[in-house]
Amino acid sequence: MTRIAYAVIHLKSLRHNVQQVRSAVPTSKIMAVIKANAYGHGLLRVAKKLNDLVDGFAVARVQEGVRLRKAGFKQRILVLEGFIETEELQNLIDYGLEVSLHSWHQLNILEQQVEQKKITIWLKIDTGMNRLGFKATEFHLVYETLKACDIVKKPFNFMTHFANADDKKDFKTQQQIQLFKELTQCCDGEKSMANSAGILAWQDSQTDWVRAGIMLYGISPFPDSTGKQLNLKPVMSLHSHLIAVRDVLEGETVGYSGTWTSQTATKLGVVAMGYGDGYPRYAQNGTPVLVNGKRVPLVGRVSMDMITVDLGLNSTAKAGDEVILWGENLPIEEIAACSNTIPYTLVCGVTPRVEIIES
Repeated sequence: MTRIAYAVIHLKSLRHNVQQVRSAVPTSKIMAVIKANAYGHGLLRVAKKLNDLVDGFAVARVQEGVRLRKAGFKQRILVLEGFIETEELQNLIDYGLEVSLHSWHQLNILEQQVEQKKITIWLKIDTGMNRLGFKATEFHLVYETLKACDIVKKPFNFMTHFANADDKKDFKTQQQIQLFKELTQCCDGEKSMANSAGILAWQDSQTDWVRAGIMLYGISPFPDSTGKQLNLKPVMSLHSHLIAVRDVLEGETVGYSGTWTSQTATKLGVVAMGYGDGYPRYAQNGTPVLVNGKRVPLVGRVSMDMITVDLGLNSTAKAGDEVILWGENLPIEEIAACSNTIPYTLVCGVTPRVEIIES
């Protein structure tokens, strides 16, 4: 049976992208961020490929870390969202997971534990993100409390997260870096600041560990560039086929609500791809699509199962021909920009209906 909508995961590109991280931060350890099913690329698939290439993994939630351990991964694994109850803490301990500590609620749970195997803590400092973490004014009290906490392995570690690192001109990132360094300069323990944007643009943020996320998948962390421009290779490409080619006359509309009207007689291609597959619902008229390697514009409203493209009056394209929605020659960053979203939402949003093929 012909594959209709499918995504190809180019595992060799992962290796290439890790090499780019190594080149940028030769003295730092790499923590590969594989949360949210490895940004839609497959948690275990990506972990297996990266296992011998990176120094550790980062996930968002306890269940993700447990899944990696049950699959046999021995790497250091950090759970970025931490825990909110004793049962989750017990899972962290049982499976040898490391954890972000970002609230007094968590710290109170830790203090209540007795005669437990010790756990590796990453003390999260809120240097300006204002989402998770302890404020600078709380730091010294939290630090002393953790030093006295029996269950915490010493020395414990330190981390923060950037709010605006994707904007190279925004001084806030430098302020966050400076605050983190001031608070932790006399502290033992490992330190981590840099995300993908930090790795590529903020050298002062490159400490003991960097947390490489979106760039591992070949996608730029910056809104003004593509992964290709940063010498990254896309790990995911999204494919489908034409299922029909139709003639339309000047003045005819296409799709729900008639949001596009043909200005001349032309041929329209109908592609088996829609928001039911994860293609962005709000992709605008003119969003590029590759049909047989040629760029053509999306026209009309994206529906659940189909989109239409303007093939041009003299097109020889036919039903069954290959269509690429994003990939090596069609940057996902461009598709995201045409859809008023970010590439993260596109790779994370590919639905189970789309067949995944490893390459």
